[in-house]
Amino acid sequence: MLKSKTFLKKTRAGGVVKIVREHYLRDDIGCGTPACSACGAAHAGPALELQPRDQASSLCPWPHYLLPDTNVLLHQIDVLEDPAIRNVIVLQTVLQEVRNRSAPIYKRIRDVTNNQEKHFYTFTNEHHKETYIEQEQGENANDRNDRAIRVAAKWYNEHLKMSAENQLQVILITNDKKNKEKAAEEGIPAFTCEEYVKSLTANPELIDRLACLSDEMNEIESGKIIFSEHLPLSKLQQGIKSGSYLQGTFRASRENYLEATVWIHGDKEDEKEILIQGLKHLNRAIHEDIVAVELLPKSQWVAPSSVVLHDEGQNEDDVEKDEERELLLKTAVSEKMLRPTGRVVGIIKRNWRPYCGMLSKSDIKESRRHLFTPADKRIPRIRIETRQASALEGRRIIVAIDGWPRNSRYPNGHFVKNLGDVGEKETETEVLLLEHDVPHQPFSQAVLSFLPKMPWSITEKDMKNREDLRHLCVCSVDPPGCTDIDDALHCRELSNGNLEVGVHIADVSHFIRPGNALDQESARRGTTVYLCEKRIDMVPELLSSNLCSLRSNVDRLAFSCIWELNHNAEILKTRFTKSVINSKASLTYAEAQMRIDSAAMNDDITTSLRGLNKLAKILKRGRIEKGALTLSSPEIRFHMDSETHDPIDLQTKELRETNSMVEEFMLLANISVAKKIHEEFSEHALLRKHPAPPPSNYDVLVKAAKSKNLEIRTDTAKSLADSLDRAECPDFPYLNTLLRILATRCMMQAVYFCSGMDSDFHHYGLASPIYTHFTSPIRRYADIIVHRLLAVAIGADCTYPELTDKHKLSDICKNLNFRHKMAQYAQRASVAFHTQLFFKSKGIVSEEAYILFVRKNAIVVLIPKYGLEGTVFFEEKDKPKPRLTYDDEIPSLRIEGTVFHVFDKVKVKITLDSSNLQHQKIRMALVEPQIPGINMPPDVSDMDLNGPGGKKRKLEK
Repeated sequence: MLKSKTFLKKTRAGGVVKIVREHYLRDDIGCGTPACSACGAAHAGPALELQPRDQASSLCPWPHYLLPDTNVLLHQIDVLEDPAIRNVIVLQTVLQEVRNRSAPIYKRIRDVTNNQEKHFYTFTNEHHKETYIEQEQGENANDRNDRAIRVAAKWYNEHLKMSAENQLQVILITNDKKNKEKAAEEGIPAFTCEEYVKSLTANPELIDRLACLSDEMNEIESGKIIFSEHLPLSKLQQGIKSGSYLQGTFRASRENYLEATVWIHGDKEDEKEILIQGLKHLNRAIHEDIVAVELLPKSQWVAPSSVVLHDEGQNEDDVEKDEERELLLKTAVSEKMLRPTGRVVGIIKRNWRPYCGMLSKSDIKESRRHLFTPADKRIPRIRIETRQASALEGRRIIVAIDGWPRNSRYPNGHFVKNLGDVGEKETETEVLLLEHDVPHQPFSQAVLSFLPKMPWSITEKDMKNREDLRHLCVCSVDPPGCTDIDDALHCRELSNGNLEVGVHIADVSHFIRPGNALDQESARRGTTVYLCEKRIDMVPELLSSNLCSLRSNVDRLAFSCIWELNHNAEILKTRFTKSVINSKASLTYAEAQMRIDSAAMNDDITTSLRGLNKLAKILKRGRIEKGALTLSSPEIRFHMDSETHDPIDLQTKELRETNSMVEEFMLLANISVAKKIHEEFSEHALLRKHPAPPPSNYDVLVKAAKSKNLEIRTDTAKSLADSLDRAECPDFPYLNTLLRILATRCMMQAVYFCSGMDSDFHHYGLASPIYTHFTSPIRRYADIIVHRLLAVAIGADCTYPELTDKHKLSDICKNLNFRHKMAQYAQRASVAFHTQLFFKSKGIVSEEAYILFVRKNAIVVLIPKYGLEGTVFFEEKDKPKPRLTYDDEIPSLRIEGTVFHVFDKVKVKITLDSSNLQHQKIRMALVEPQIPGINMPPDVSDMDLNGPGGKKRKLEK
């Protein structure tokens, strides 16, 4: 049956076109139950069970299926995902509404629908001739959809009554009072989600997962109004348009729960950041919410607080204590320290997510109401009701926020999931992946279906537009244990006396075609995440560790960048080709170095490595002469126990010449490819830039060098590089490394961007006018896009619309920048956690350290042996304060007659403080020099497992 709708539409040019929309209705769409004799054959592989099990409801004790409306799907997804809920009919009407209103919930519903054990069935009611309805005159879209849901529920019950042998019913689950009343009038069994869940007597824990949605449910007993009302969206939009309010992203402080900043969207350079101080001015905004703020008069502007305040009280409504603490923030400061200050007047968009943390059990016996403390200190505590409090103590759990009423000190939420015991490696790894939003679920069947069928071999079709380079002496050089080998190299002398060098990169884009489920999942993940003892792959293992990995002695598809160079490493010719290679050796950096250094070895692989190493040194020298920076950051490596997988040793990574050799040719390939794709696609090239830091970023570096009578110039990258090279001290060889570590901290983040959306391409750190990422497509999605652009540029593959859409490419770049940042934070948090495990087994350790920063009440030190950074505090709770004199000009701290300067050598004691299970910490205390009353373990620590990077940035109390 065909329904069609015809209407006229005016075009931009002023003409009129006739639009005909056709809507096909069918009578062969199955209902999804094998008990149905009428349409059982109309659907392959029915999703619903013949005899619904595990849903013994006191309200409806007979076998039944559930049919939820849109709001139940949107707000009670945690209930629907529970294993106890099975046999659910998801209507097309509902699914479309969810898709339009919440992409994350839509994905979760699709995942549940694909889980065969859950028996969720998607019924396309909008194309079934007996369930499709048209919108009536005067009926809004929402009422029409509610009616469509009731029509489908009624049809199901009548259909099953006629065709099913067993007594089966379909129950409508709706929280809409009007919809429920109309369903009852039409003879449709209907319950609210809460009524139904509470009727499942065998699953009382499900009640904890119910979201509190109504204002009545969210209100608490106390009638005292704490916060001002949020303005409606219409008023906020008017205010933003008129300039009365400013729109921005709310960023809560990690160090002070009564302070936040709002980063203003738009081009108002003078008001990029608004300071918010005090509970009432924060007005129930949560980290990463999009908010509207009202700027306060200048007479009410304040300075950022240097006080560390954590919300550790048990009394959930002790607002007076918060008001007392607010007074601590208001200290006398000079006018130049004041910042634009405002208050939150409304929420434009909530960016809530499920939060990991621990339950703080109520002291009141038999109470079901408890506080949940999130692992992320920027998130307020959350009030939840649970009957499982005793079982959840000492465990990591996930909680979702439902709402935040005006008369409650904390938001309300509900329990979602129990992750496991705190401190266990699997649990803590899960927490850091969730907290840093790292996609880590197993790849779905839809994704895996696009992988090549095994056994796989290179066919004649694969060789199209591809050069056979299997005769070349190609080898790879990687860290030990590397299975995702992206790159391989070769170097040989040509008959004309010049040298040919090839960088051969895994041809991942051959296996991942644009737009399919494998490509979409790779784009979503953005990057492979390397934790201390596990890897979260961007692409399935069949590709990452097998078919795309350039392992030795197997044929592999590659994308090659080949140069002809003279012996001064000057490029004479560059060409790019898709290729097939056969690597002759998979070497570690140490093995490659040993070959280069061994006089006894003169085989083809060793000769190739020596040629590469010689050219790399010339290339590096040339880069440095142009102003490229050689910076430093202490990287550590854990040695794991083979049985327990606990860290048994911790040391800084050793870098060899071969590390630099590989790096030089990867950089050269990335620059060459960047030039090529930008020549071909001036508006659509995916590039990478590194902005120059603002001059103020260098203050700490310049002052630190000055304290050692050294000058660091920062006007250009070249002058910075040159002055770092000159900053040597014969008596203190480690000083130059410390300066380079500080210089690294001054840098901006490098980012991906689309060439058509930006005019500044410069890469500051590499001193290169253009740069991209081409050399790691197994672990970076950016490189896959670059491979596709390069393949089109050389005629080896065809283009597709999204590849030449600069807006879509820009959106891809935004996601990639976010994913790379989160991966970096997750990796640091993993290092922090394993460092804690290491020192837990070590006990108390004393080591030499160097001072990196001097603060008003602390020193930040670096321990070279472990590459570990930490803070030694000189003030303790309930102890007399020592005499501290801080000098900011030449950074120094005088304590009881002893002066500490940046880069001074000290000795510190390292211990693990496990007194707070939620935030276990590495504590550092001064051992040498001896200062009376100071040399003892402090109360406050430097390293926090849960923060991005695991290290506190703001150290002043």
